[in-house]
Amino acid sequence: MRRPFVTDLAIAAVVCVVALVTTRGVPAAGLVPAAVACGALVARRRTPFTVFLVSSVAAEVYLVVHHGNGGVLILAAPLIALYTLAESGSRRRALTIGVLAVLAFAGLHMLVKPSSWLGAENLALAALGGLAVAAGDGARSRREYLAEVEARARQAEHDRDAEAARRVTDERLRIARDLHDVVGHQLALIHVQAGVAAHLLDASPVGAREALGHVRHASQTALGELRDTIGLLRRPGEQLTPTQPVTGLAGLPDLLATFRRSGLMVEASVSGDDRTVTVPVDLTAYRVVQEALTNVRKHAGPVPVRVTLRFRDDALHIVVDNSAAPSRGSARDSVRGSARDSVRGSARDSVRGSARDSVR
Repeated sequence: MRRPFVTDLAIAAVVCVVALVTTRGVPAAGLVPAAVACGALVARRRTPFTVFLVSSVAAEVYLVVHHGNGGVLILAAPLIALYTLAESGSRRRALTIGVLAVLAFAGLHMLVKPSSWLGAENLALAALGGLAVAAGDGARSRREYLAEVEARARQAEHDRDAEAARRVTDERLRIARDLHDVVGHQLALIHVQAGVAAHLLDASPVGAREALGHVRHASQTALGELRDTIGLLRRPGEQLTPTQPVTGLAGLPDLLATFRRSGLMVEASVSGDDRTVTVPVDLTAYRVVQEALTNVRKHAGPVPVRVTLRFRDDALHIVVDNSAAPSRGSARDSVRGSARDSVRGSARDSVRGSARDSVR
């Protein structure tokens, strides 16, 4: 508030000095209305309407006292107050007050010095009043425009922060899904083999030892795949760690061997031209086979399973089909539906779209 006060005080002093200098033979009685008309401008930012009324009345009194001796520049004080009023209020209010003020000034001048309404003095006063209102309205519009731009910038920044938070959440969910797909089936195998080892510990120590060996191998595989997945969380240049899980269709033989050791009778076949696919497609195809075999092992037990990969020009088809034991018909129905239909649908929907572009 200190700088605006100093600025308004300087404006009031300049207007007062100019008005007194341009007036011939200023008596002592004329100093008071000049000081009031100009001094009121110091408070024009706090109470613009009151300042406008006080400055207008004091300026007219000054002109009446010095009638015929000049001093017209004292009207700059109420015009400045009118500008402030237009800047701080609405356009309609500023226009109404400006028109009424100009008419009041013109009428008072007609009484003091009879002349035409369209006289040069009245026309100049009307023009200056309109200019003050237009300038104040323009300043107000510019201030509102800048405020709107700042509000939009703040909203855009808030939207960017919200979008960044959403992306972080999506990335966390994706990492959680990858951890489930990568480590989940190995943990399921560890759970099954640990149960087998506990069951055979007394009756068949050799079988229990073999089951514990499967547990050890599965845990090593889970740790390796978990290390590759955690590599996604590292910043570039932090360590020489893979920035993406490297397991894909190239690791399919090891995956099938793991399930064979757990008791599944897995057969694999590949038809069509075995071609290189992009990393997302390669990883997704591996996860589809992994999830399907995990479900078969959990729900159907050690049953024959056939894994078929068909490479086409624009798609990669994956079919995982199992034949459950006759004594587990319910598991056969549920797992065939889960492992065959869902894998066909999900592989065809999720892999086909990516494979179509990447294989081409």
